Amino acid sequence: MAAFEYIALDSKGREKKGVIEGDTQRQVRQMLRDKDMMPLQIDSAASQEKKQQDKPVQISRRSIGATDLALFTRQLATLVRAAIPLDEALSAVGQQTEKPRIKSMVFALRSKILEGHTLAAGLADFPKIFPQLFRATVAAGESSGHLDVVLDRLADYTESRQKMASKIAQATIYPAILTIMAFLVVTGLLMFVVPQIVEVFETSGQQLPGITRAMIWISEFLQNWWFILILLFIALFFMARHLLSIPANKRRFHFFLLKLPAVGKLVRGLNTARFSRTLSILSSSGVPVLDALQLAAPVVANLPMQDAVIDAAEKVREGSSIYAALERSKLFPPMTLHLISSGERSGNLEGMLDKAAEQQERELELSISMFMGLFEPLLIVAMGGIVLIIVLSILLPIINMNDLMQ
Repeated sequence: MAAFEYIALDSKGREKKGVIEGDTQRQVRQMLRDKDMMPLQIDSAASQEKKQQDKPVQISRRSIGATDLALFTRQLATLVRAAIPLDEALSAVGQQTEKPRIKSMVFALRSKILEGHTLAAGLADFPKIFPQLFRATVAAGESSGHLDVVLDRLADYTESRQKMASKIAQATIYPAILTIMAFLVVTGLLMFVVPQIVEVFETSGQQLPGITRAMIWISEFLQNWWFILILLFIALFFMARHLLSIPANKRRFHFFLLKLPAVGKLVRGLNTARFSRTLSILSSSGVPVLDALQLAAPVVANLPMQDAVIDAAEKVREGSSIYAALERSKLFPPMTLHLISSGERSGNLEGMLDKAAEQQERELELSISMFMGLFEPLLIVAMGGIVLIIVLSILLPIINMNDLMQ
């Protein structure tokens, strides 16, 4: 039995979309007719997924959010732990979800299971949803007979990543809004308020202070050439995007970020936490250490650190320890390296990796809180300074006029 995506008209002529299970398209058409629906289009879920994967990345919308992935993994882990057969567990998950995209994906997975394939093989049909790390972990769980435990760990892993991404997003929303509002307020003052006030001074014939002349020049420039500035920013954005699309330039930029005093610590902490958490879930799921290192490398977004992980995998292949292989790069925090070394010596590598990830996540949260705590008052002070300069450029000519009148 396979999953089919359909488009049909109900008895009132309204278009309906959904997913239904059946043996053939003919059977599905008959099932829809039995429900007083006129079938317009019927495609197997697997073929629809293949079509979407063949599309360019920029127009494909077949991926799902991190929250949906975490929920799917947690629901499946709970049902499998309850000794429910995998196909029935997938059917239950598919019936519970209200999102057609996820329902289609779940029923397609169930069809693969009923055909005799493994869950990992079914997940391979959805590479944009389930990365190689996810599939390799599930394969290790199936081969060891501990799929429920592995799915639980994957659920914890996806939830922790989603939680960390959510915290970072929440921490940056308010400063971003504050920055945009400050920019708009200052721009509005320069373009609409300053010209009306300083027009009086220009007609008075007196020698204006330098700060006032500068404000008048900036105001006139913004009024007459604002579109040039917008075009310039757009051009710079696309130029930077093009330059960073070149691997060598992107690698140099990422290395530069690591050298910045505050930003470098944030980048190093974020990537180290991802790496430690990923390596921990892979190791505890029975994936060989060498394979785990190779699978964990892509989750490290910073290219120099990613290169260090790939190089460490080669060193481990040659017989080196993970600690010694990573320590050579001088890019990973010493505390994480010492915890890895302790885990290798004690035989509890996954436990120490978990502790390393937790420690880096705590430090990252603290660093983000401190950074944002400093950024907000500094932005307010900077905006206050700009407004002060604008006010002075208006008040100084008035003071000079009063002096001349006396």
